[in-house]
Amino acid sequence: MKYFFKYLVVLFLLASCSKRNITYFSNLELQKGELYTTTNAIDPIRIQKGDELEVKVTTLDPESNLLFNYGVIASGDEEIGPRTTYTQSRYKVSESGEIDFPIVGKIELLGLTRDEAKEKITSSLEKLVTNPRVELTITNFKITVLGEVNQPNTFTITTDNISVIEALGLAGDMTVYGKRENVLVIREHGGEKMLYRIDLNDKELLGSANFFLKQNDVLYIEADKKKLIQAEMNPTTIAFMTILSSVAVALIFNYQNIF
Repeated sequence: MKYFFKYLVVLFLLASCSKRNITYFSNLELQKGELYTTTNAIDPIRIQKGDELEVKVTTLDPESNLLFNYGVIASGDEEIGPRTTYTQSRYKVSESGEIDFPIVGKIELLGLTRDEAKEKITSSLEKLVTNPRVELTITNFKITVLGEVNQPNTFTITTDNISVIEALGLAGDMTVYGKRENVLVIREHGGEKMLYRIDLNDKELLGSANFFLKQNDVLYIEADKKKLIQAEMNPTTIAFMTILSSVAVALIFNYQNIF
C-alpha cells in the first residue's frame, strides 16, 4: 500500500507542474494592424585567434591570381620550364592575430570585422597589383545547439550573423519541454568561457546584442522539471504509474456512483 501512495504522490507532482509558456516573445501584445519596431544592438562578428579564413583574390593578371589564390610560381630548370607549387588559400589566424599572406607577408586581422579585414588585405595588395578584389570567408563559423531541441547538432554558418531564433530553426525548434525563459549560451572569448542566459519569452531580447550568436557559441536548452522527473523513471515505473492512475480514476468514479 505504501508504494501505491508513493506513486500517487509522484503522479500528483507530475500533474501539478506549472504550465510552461511555449510561446516565443509572449509579452509582445500586438493588435491587428499594429507594428512593433526595435533596433538591434548588433555586435558584428570579429576575427579571433584560431579562426580559419578563406581569402580569394581577383586581379587583371592571371599569374597574380594564381599566386594569391592557389600557389606559388617557382622557377624550374631550362628544359622543364616554370614549375607551379599549389597550396590552399586558407589561412589560420595566429596567436598574435596575424595571417601570413603570399608576397605581402604578415597581416594583423585580430578584432576586425569581415569587411574591415577585406579592406586591409586589399590595401596591402594595392601596393603590388592593380585593382585587386578580395573575398573573405570565416570558414570555422560554427554554432552548436544542444538539449531540448528536435535535431541537436553543430551547424556551419555562411552568413555574417545568425540569431538565436535562426539557430533554433536549424535545430528543428525546441521541444515542448524546453525552458524558453532560461536558455544558456556558452561562449569562448580570449581563452575564457563566458556563460549567460536569455529569455525567449521576453520581447526585449529582440533589441539586444544577445539576440545574435558568435562563432563557436553553444546554445543549451534545459528541460523543465516534468521532463526531468520522467527521465529519472524507467519504462516499467512509468507503465506501473499509468496503471495506478487508471485504477485511481476508476475507484473515484465508482465511489461517486455508489454514494
